[in-house]
Amino acid sequence: MKLKSLLLTTFFAAGLTAAQAAEGELSIGTEGAYPPWSMADAAGNVTGFDADVGNLLCAKLELKCRFVVQAFDGLIPALKAKRFDVIISGMSITEDRRKEIDFSIGYAELANMFVAPKGSDLAGIEDFDSLIKALDGRKIGVQAGTTHAHYLEKNAPNADLKTYDTLDQMQIDLASGRVETAFSDVSALDDFLAKPEGKDFQLVDVKIASSSDPTLGEGIGVGIAKENTDLKTRVDKALCELVADGSIGKASETWFKTDISRPCQ
Repeated sequence: MKLKSLLLTTFFAAGLTAAQAAEGELSIGTEGAYPPWSMADAAGNVTGFDADVGNLLCAKLELKCRFVVQAFDGLIPALKAKRFDVIISGMSITEDRRKEIDFSIGYAELANMFVAPKGSDLAGIEDFDSLIKALDGRKIGVQAGTTHAHYLEKNAPNADLKTYDTLDQMQIDLASGRVETAFSDVSALDDFLAKPEGKDFQLVDVKIASSSDPTLGEGIGVGIAKENTDLKTRVDKALCELVADGSIGKASETWFKTDISRPCQ
């Protein structure tokens, strides 16, 4: 019993949680329904940029990866309940989320845009002020619990927001005309436009940088429980190395056709 306690103490000193000490793995919470960030098949296999980042991180930490699929708005409660060790799910770092959990350094950043039917008055807008004014009274699709939802609540208070648990649900309503436009990051909207149901839509030519408003966060980070400070230190170091050696940039080019990695600050 004393030997077991000593071994566990050694594991914790190296920055591992109890679950990792027992299994030699890092359990990762991810949405699994937000292409190309995170996609889960019927067997629970996860692919996408988040999966690539997770696997790169596990390799650096010399741990086995185990992905746990969880609805996006349930990720933070599940992390706090210790269902998994970290969140890797395209999650933006925001002050509100920092009240609940800690974050790694920001390792990626992507612009945010609206999508609208071709030929609509929204589709032709080219400046930010005109766009925000035109959103008054519009039915806008947005995923629940995201920075995009918080951004619209703050900046388009007179819009009629329709929130969805998944991106697929939002896209179905967009294609059927139940919402007039949708707001998300460029990658998610590009995925919609590439589908047959997206052929009659286009991006509104106004890019909204995440750095333009605190509600959009400070880049994408790994979510970590507040008490797990040793793991945060190790994750930060590993992510900095993965950005510096181009590994995260290469993964992002695979999924987004551009390098969205963000240097350590």
